[in-house]
Amino acid sequence: MVKIWIDADAAPRDVKEIIFRAARRLKVDTILVANQPLGLPPNASMVSSVTVSEGANEADKYIVEHAEVGDIVITADIPLAALLVEKSVDAIDPRGEKYTADNIRTRLSVRDFMDDMRGAGAVTGGSRPYDEKDKKAFAATFDSTLTRALRKH
Repeated sequence: MVKIWIDADAAPRDVKEIIFRAARRLKVDTILVANQPLGLPPNASMVSSVTVSEGANEADKYIVEHAEVGDIVITADIPLAALLVEKSVDAIDPRGEKYTADNIRTRLSVRDFMDDMRGAGAVTGGSRPYDEKDKKAFAATFDSTLTRALRKH
């Protein structure tokens, strides 16, 4: 059975709302994983949460350990996405990009380069604000990925 996993510490509210609506409508188990307790949406019995211990990458470790082929994971964490792609688990960025074997190495390289630049004192800025275009891109990618996963199972 398909499960949706959300790396929930930093997932945008709009992304969670899109997923919650799909979980209710399609009766798909959805698990929020975070370092702190999270509120669950009303009328969504298919949505649950897991609170992991404080510490770097604890939520990531939990998701990698429990997500299976056929599941979908929502995360902006590129190293986590790389581990999921390696396991053949579908992973989607909240801005709508699906992580694949073809794009994950480039994403990791850019991430590492930016980390090095910040470590050297360069001001690199942050991500641009999440906007309506990102929300629509996520909704489209999520819908097609979920539809394909449900057809397989």
